[in-house]
Amino acid sequence: MEIVSQEVSVGSEKMPCHLARPAAGGPYPGLVVVMEAFGLNDHIRSITGRFAAEGFVAIAPNLYFRQPNNVVAYNDLPGAFRLMGSLNDDQVVADMTGAINYLKAIKEVKPAFGTVGFCMGGRISFLTACRNADVKASAPFYGGGMVTSRQPSEKPPIAYVEGLKAPVLAFFGGKDAFIPLTEVDKFRDALKNSGKTADVVLYADADHGFMCDDRPSHHPQHAKEAFAKTIAFFKQNLG
Repeated sequence: MEIVSQEVSVGSEKMPCHLARPAAGGPYPGLVVVMEAFGLNDHIRSITGRFAAEGFVAIAPNLYFRQPNNVVAYNDLPGAFRLMGSLNDDQVVADMTGAINYLKAIKEVKPAFGTVGFCMGGRISFLTACRNADVKASAPFYGGGMVTSRQPSEKPPIAYVEGLKAPVLAFFGGKDAFIPLTEVDKFRDALKNSGKTADVVLYADADHGFMCDDRPSHHPQHAKEAFAKTIAFFKQNLG
């Protein structure tokens, strides 16, 4: 499907976002694509376009826009941690809500919204689904800190699970040094015990970042399969 893409500004603070949509037709479901810890880079723009090519209007917000030098290289972990540390959950949810509201105002978007995110964005994707009832489906990829608070002042996303109204399709890698398997198990169990509709997929031989073809941890087979599963999941739940 042919797509068009552009850079847009969202909300009173003019949050920069990358927007991609099918070139014709509609209405289409809306997706918010949440960046990794490294910022709104070419990879996130690319995968946003891939979702658009599958029949979604997809927007990727730059959640670091309040910080200077807000995109860092994949080998710059200190820089990524610095940027992550600048965020707080209430502000992030507000920014995500702003992105959803921007999609609402596009006539080619029908009232069916999903979130999908990678790395840090996986956590934010799920957190937003728990705290914003407009989200009707969420697909977090290798989101760390789902069940364990990473800042003393904030609750982990799973603490808000009672507010979750959307089905969840979550992906993790068995070789992910950033997310212990015990955390994956606790996340799966918490969703099950809360009676939520969720599928937690674990690729035993995959590492953190397996979806990203710009990272050494990229796993082409699992990335292809997970993307197909995600498209089917969103089409089933968002129409």
